[in-house]
Amino acid sequence: MESRLRVHGHPIQPMLVTFPFGLFVSAAVFDLADVAGGPAFLGEVGYWTAVAALVAAGLATVAGLVDLWDVRIGRANRTAITFNLVNAVMAAMFLLTCLIRAHAPQRGATGGQLATELVALAVGAVGVGLGARLMQQSDRGRAAEPTGLETIPGATVEIVRPRPF
Repeated sequence: MESRLRVHGHPIQPMLVTFPFGLFVSAAVFDLADVAGGPAFLGEVGYWTAVAALVAAGLATVAGLVDLWDVRIGRANRTAITFNLVNAVMAAMFLLTCLIRAHAPQRGATGGQLATELVALAVGAVGVGLGARLMQQSDRGRAAEPTGLETIPGATVEIVRPRPF
């Protein structure tokens, strides 16, 4: 899968996807500590971490939709669509728990909300596997294409001392 959105030749979306997933994991850990009897502020931290993850997921989704626009019909297309749908389901489950917690005075998680978050993380783990498969398919397709660098012998970057005046 060739990406339109790139930084120094690397696609942006795989980089962006790591932020919401990591933040969702962190939110679940804070909520687990809160439900297990930790200080009440841990629930508040878990809530705001999940909100930050939802913002990051929105950015990753936009990048994913831009990339999806150019994917050819076939195996990579199906994998990319499934990858984006799985990530959307994970984000929707966290959004549901955030909306329920938004009106609570301390915004702490309940056992049921924590269970929903853990199921969402399991769904997200499937998304991680799909993302890895998508990158492998992309790398296989890219390896077959000549880049023009094959004809350059030796190093492509040199460090040269400046000449004295």
